[in-house]
Amino acid sequence: MFHKEGTKILTIAFLLLLGINLFTNYYFTNTSIIYIIFGVSLILFFLIAQFFRNPSRGIDESDDYVVSPVDGKIVAIEEVEENEYFKDKRIQVSIFMSPINVHVTRYPLSGTISYSKYHPGKFLVAWHPKSSEENERTTVVINSKNYGEVLYRQIAGAVAKRIVNYAAEGQNVKQGNDSGFIKFGSRVDVFLPLGSKIEVKLNQKTRGGETIISKI
Repeated sequence: MFHKEGTKILTIAFLLLLGINLFTNYYFTNTSIIYIIFGVSLILFFLIAQFFRNPSRGIDESDDYVVSPVDGKIVAIEEVEENEYFKDKRIQVSIFMSPINVHVTRYPLSGTISYSKYHPGKFLVAWHPKSSEENERTTVVINSKNYGEVLYRQIAGAVAKRIVNYAAEGQNVKQGNDSGFIKFGSRVDVFLPLGSKIEVKLNQKTRGGETIISKI
């Protein structure tokens, strides 16, 4: 299954590669060149397609835990000052996404969207300490039953040039459902209340919508 954000790009890539191969078959008689171009085309299309894959994920919905919003690797677990919305200290869990990860963003818990805002910005590498505050990003806050307000932030990286965010203020959302998409590599930060029990460790790999990052 492919994510809807990839429909346009996959269609354009398919038609472009198809045109190149038809041109090659019509104007070239050297079968080696024809096979090489066909093989390269298949590889390129596969690489583009795998980026937009949207595998089915399943975990029992619960107000007692927060799940990872994305696939990736835990690169930071620390107490920080969150200056945009809470303006106080929170526990930040940062997940880095490489270009080969699934790039669907999922709601980490169920609740009501109390804040959703897009910020234009720079394109520092995603692991840069200031990328959370200076890069292009979207900030979403979910008001949940047991955790209260939890903030997660999609952050563009040096390669990612477009963030898609479906969250709208006042919307009721369900844990694990699609909340957006980051095109071509990036990072997501989750800001939890102080005292939250963290269930993940540094360098641990996560699966969006399934890996529990905090549990009551």
